[in-house]
Amino acid sequence: MIEILQPYYRYFLAVHIVFVISWMAGLFYILSLFIYHTEANDKAEPERGILKLQFVKMESTLWKIICAPAMVISVFAGVSMLTLNSALLQADWMLVKLGFVIGLLIYHFICRNIVKQLRNDSFKLSSFQLRLWRELATIFMIAIVFVVILKDALNWIYGLVGIMGVAMAIMIAVKLYKNYRKKTNR
Repeated sequence: MIEILQPYYRYFLAVHIVFVISWMAGLFYILSLFIYHTEANDKAEPERGILKLQFVKMESTLWKIICAPAMVISVFAGVSMLTLNSALLQADWMLVKLGFVIGLLIYHFICRNIVKQLRNDSFKLSSFQLRLWRELATIFMIAIVFVVILKDALNWIYGLVGIMGVAMAIMIAVKLYKNYRKKTNR
């Protein structure tokens, strides 16, 4: 059976790339919606109620139509590629990539819980904390891309050190943005 599918490896690769892009776009967008949803709590009624209802609808639709299906198809295509080329599992870089993918999957399911909590009005993180949380998806994406492209162990180690630098820069930028918003909202 696997031999029959071998000629389609590149199709699985193309599908994997397209749906990883869709998945990441969905995660980036839904985190922005979470932030705006949380900030809607600071509005006066009736604006707060109207915004919260709209955000619940947008989050639910985005999750069901883009985030969840894109994740499933990405994983399916990735597993298909590993099945067709099991030698990839012997490569150190692939094991590192799969570690980051597991982290991204955990991130994905935590976001699914946030969708439910916001719908039930039981979510407690601030918009600042959500901004930091959103950047974790960026770090996973950068890490996965660097590991896949560089492949060589020494290169991806340097890449991971670079990712830590990017993470620090993102955290500083988020903090600066928070301070900027405080100054301009007064």
